[in-house]
Amino acid sequence: MDFSTILSFVSNYFVAFIFIISFIVFIHEFGHFWVARRFGVKIETFSIGFGKEIFGWNDKHGTRWSFSLIPLGGYVKMFGDSDAASTPDKTKIKEMSAEEKSQAFHYKPLYQRFLIVLAGPAANYILTAVILAIFFLSYGRPVTEPVISKLVKNGVAQAAGLKKGDIITEIDGKSVSSFEDLRGIVSMHPNIEIDLKYKRAGQVTEMKITPESQKTNDIFGNKVEVGVIGVISDKVSYKEMGLTESITYAVYQCYDLSYKTLQAVGQMITGERPADQISGILRIADYSAKSVEQGFRTVLWFIAILSLNLGLINLFPIPMLDGGHLFFYLIEGVRGKPISEKVQEYMFRFGFALLITLMLFATFNDLKHFNVF
Repeated sequence: MDFSTILSFVSNYFVAFIFIISFIVFIHEFGHFWVARRFGVKIETFSIGFGKEIFGWNDKHGTRWSFSLIPLGGYVKMFGDSDAASTPDKTKIKEMSAEEKSQAFHYKPLYQRFLIVLAGPAANYILTAVILAIFFLSYGRPVTEPVISKLVKNGVAQAAGLKKGDIITEIDGKSVSSFEDLRGIVSMHPNIEIDLKYKRAGQVTEMKITPESQKTNDIFGNKVEVGVIGVISDKVSYKEMGLTESITYAVYQCYDLSYKTLQAVGQMITGERPADQISGILRIADYSAKSVEQGFRTVLWFIAILSLNLGLINLFPIPMLDGGHLFFYLIEGVRGKPISEKVQEYMFRFGFALLITLMLFATFNDLKHFNVF
C-alpha cells in the first residue's frame, strides 16, 4: 500500500468518521455538562478526545474546553474527580471546605448525581429524536412498497405463480399499502388460507394462497408461529408527514430501534445471531464515509442511528459506562448507603477489562470484514 493510497483511505474514511463521532460525543458530554451546571457542580474540563490536548481555552466559569489527540470519545471532568472516569479524588474530597463541597459532584444528593449521569445518554436520545423528526418532516417516512423484488426459492409465493414486479394490493379484503402491512397480515395466518389480490401489468388478479408456518421469537422471547409466503421487497418510497406526525413517529422510532438493538444483542448472547456482527471503529469509519458519499439524507440517518446506539450502550449496567454508575446509585438508593470503595474498585476493573475485550473483539471482526486475514 503506497503513501497516496494510505492518504486516500484516511481522507475518505477517517475524516468523515472523526467529524461525525466528535459531534455525537460532544452532544453526549454536553448532556452531562449542562445538567451538572444546573445543579451547581463545577466543571474542570470538557474534552473531545483523550490524551494530550491539541488546543483549548478556558471559559469564564474556569472550565477548560479541550480538543485532544485521540478523537475516539470524550469526557467531562467534574470538581472532585481524579480522572476522566469520574473516580473520586479521595484526598482532595477529604480536604474540601464547605464551599468547595457545594461545587463537588460526589457531595451532591443521590438524585442529582443520578440525573447528571443519565443526562449523557438522554442527550443522545434527544439528538436522535430531533434528527429523525427533521428527516421525516423534510423527506417523509420511508415506506417499503408491497412490490415483489425477490421470491424465496421453492417458497409459497413462487409455487403459487407470483413473479418479480407483482404488486400486492389486498389480502382478505384488507388494503395493503406497504410491505409492513403485507408482512403483518400474512404473519397472522400460518397454515391458514388467505385471499390475495395482486397487480401485474396493470391487471388485478385474485388468488388463494396458504402461508407456511415459521417459528420465531415474540417481543418476550417466546417461540411463536408466524405465516410467511417467501417474498422480499427492497423498493422504498417516502410518505409525506406533517410536524406533529413527524415528531410522534421520531419518538416511536427511538423506541423501536432500541428494542431491535437489544433484541439483536440478546440473540448474539444466546447464539441465535453470529457475534461477528459486532462492529468496531473501522467499520463505523467505513459506514461514515459511505454515508457521506450517498448524500446528506443518508448522513442524517446514520448520525441518528449512531447517536441512539451510543446512548443505549452507555445505559448498559457495565462499570465504567454511565449505566454502571446508575446501577451503583440504584443500589445506594435501596441500601441507604453507597457500595464500598473496594467493591467499586474491583467492579470498575472488571468493567474496564470487559470493555477492552469487547473493543479487541470488535476490531478483530472489522479486520476479518476487510479481509486483512
